Amino acid sequence: MLRRLSLGLAATLLPLAGIGLAAPADAAPSVVTLHYNASGITHYSAQVVQAVKNWDTRLKNVQLVSGGSATITLHEVNGGGSYTTTDGHGHGQIYIDRQQVAQGFDPTRIITHEFGHNLGLADDYTGPCSEVMSGHGPGTACKNAIPSAAEVAEADADFANGFAPALATHTVR
Repeated sequence: MLRRLSLGLAATLLPLAGIGLAAPADAAPSVVTLHYNASGITHYSAQVVQAVKNWDTRLKNVQLVSGGSATITLHEVNGGGSYTTTDGHGHGQIYIDRQQVAQGFDPTRIITHEFGHNLGLADDYTGPCSEVMSGHGPGTACKNAIPSAAEVAEADADFANGFAPALATHTVR
């Protein structure tokens, strides 16, 4: 009886401390819902919707939803390049640069790329246009805004067991 009580107490207290218990091997992973707020986007609302769709139709373990208690917030800036300040675990600030779009970079690709950072993915500027995390590396001719199967698999793997928030944030351009 004491053992059962202590395990129950641990199951109650550990999540509050940011520590989860391992799920049984046969348990299906739960879907992590990340809420975003795009009210700071005035020119690229349709592109935000498409970027979210590009991730949501492919991911199994994480879903992006507008509204709620947003942990990802999108903004427009005029200069300085598009970037994200994120912990890589679903919390961050995304900045979309209007000047970068005016130079010919595709806004849907930019937004999909920046959401990728919030899903834990790193830049790979030497990658091909078929990878959204190659960012501006392939140049303005690259309009692909569909994450590759490998990028989707990496984000899904990260969130398969309820990816816990990281302690530090960093800026990714």
